[in-house]
Amino acid sequence: MRHRRGAPSRKGTFPTGVLGLAGLGVAIVLGVIMASGLIAQAKSPQVPQWQRDAGGKMAFDVASVKENKSGLSSNRPSSNIPLDPQNLYAPTGGLFSATNFPLLEYVMFAYKLTPEQTRALQSQVSWVNTNRWDIEGRASGNPSKDQMRLMMQALLADRFKLKLHFETQQLPVFALGLDKSGKVGPQLRQHVDDPPCSAAPAPTFSPTGFQATIAGGFPDRCGAFLPLQPSAPGEFRAGARDVPMAVIAMVFSSPLTGVDRPILDNTGLRGNFDLVIEFTRQPNRPSPPDATTSQPADTGPTFLEALKDQLGLKLDSATGPVETLVIDNIEQPSPN
Repeated sequence: MRHRRGAPSRKGTFPTGVLGLAGLGVAIVLGVIMASGLIAQAKSPQVPQWQRDAGGKMAFDVASVKENKSGLSSNRPSSNIPLDPQNLYAPTGGLFSATNFPLLEYVMFAYKLTPEQTRALQSQVSWVNTNRWDIEGRASGNPSKDQMRLMMQALLADRFKLKLHFETQQLPVFALGLDKSGKVGPQLRQHVDDPPCSAAPAPTFSPTGFQATIAGGFPDRCGAFLPLQPSAPGEFRAGARDVPMAVIAMVFSSPLTGVDRPILDNTGLRGNFDLVIEFTRQPNRPSPPDATTSQPADTGPTFLEALKDQLGLKLDSATGPVETLVIDNIEQPSPN
């Protein structure tokens, strides 16, 4: 893998000043386990279904990449669309504009990286989370979020010479299942479009800094986990509407929850769901050897207790197929 500066490549520039969505507030960190010493069992031969559905390869009509050296204190990261693997998105008329993000965020966005895959990228290339970049692009029409991802893939390949692939490994995982067969918890329900999902161009946070809610305490927006007003200090509360169980499983693999393995959906639940979960923050405590055993909470339920009592779900230790990320090549671009 080469980490050098490549030849310059110019495709035009655009002015800044579009709406930023940085700081959505969900402390659900995305990133992926690369266990050393494990031999890859197979390369993933197929293009993910979401890429095929989005139309295959695409590219911005014009784009600009600039290194940002202003620092975080004077220039807070911002983007006109959320740079995450979830579906929260308001069409921008073909404009992509993001300022002062590390390359890690752009790759995560482009490929819908899981938490384990993001951690793998950090472990293989240190500067992806230190050097920061402003990226702007313009496309014709009104592309979807997944189509924007495809355009970002092309830009990363062009400007950063990024080449990567995924390998399937059998690794320790947690299987997300129903605690009681055929029954979910009181704060998990099949998606209800009443009232309809908010179509506002940006998350509608309340004056307290948390996402606005509808009846039942669910967030008013759909397609992503969002921070909600907790019931007590030290508690973390988040919710989502219209998300599949596979996304729920992915998001729950996080330092915030204490779950340090990939989570695979084994619930058998089909369709999309609404949920709200609240638990005591335990950021410095490792997940238990057996995820079915929870630790006493400080002021409220642990994540595992909340998972069971509020959502009717549980985690069981298992071994399963995990798509791991391998970086074949990446280079820092010359200024354009």
